[in-house]
Amino acid sequence: MTAHLDGEIRDGRHHMQVRVYYEDTDFSGIVYHANYLRFMERGRTNHLRLMGAEQQALFEQAESEDASFAFVVRSMHLDFLKPARMDDVLDVVTWPVAVKGASIMLAQEVRRGEDVLVKAEVRVAFISGGRAQPIPKSIRALMKADLIS
Repeated sequence: MTAHLDGEIRDGRHHMQVRVYYEDTDFSGIVYHANYLRFMERGRTNHLRLMGAEQQALFEQAESEDASFAFVVRSMHLDFLKPARMDDVLDVVTWPVAVKGASIMLAQEVRRGEDVLVKAEVRVAFISGGRAQPIPKSIRALMKADLIS
């Protein structure tokens, strides 16, 4: 049942459904722009989980090697194209675009049916000791990063 909650990977892309609730909307009844960031964060997390990389296990392993390890969002470019409304069922789609040393570029879209509502480019950096560091081979392999670069 967990795989369904986490979405699924189809054609190299992670798909995860999210229903829009009242709490996700603003006074006009459309999804508040910052809530798309939450939806996309869940998509990135579940994408890792379905690839076999449970974040808690990754953090525990990395902390045993280096207590200051972290993945951080370095930059994000968003285009808001169309609004979502309460009770809409959205598809959050995530896929890797490129891997460069210490960072991974991901593309994400939030869709309602065939309509793309929000597009995002997300650059995630690997930080260790307070500085950007090359992504360790074990993590690159887990994320299948070497297939992308």
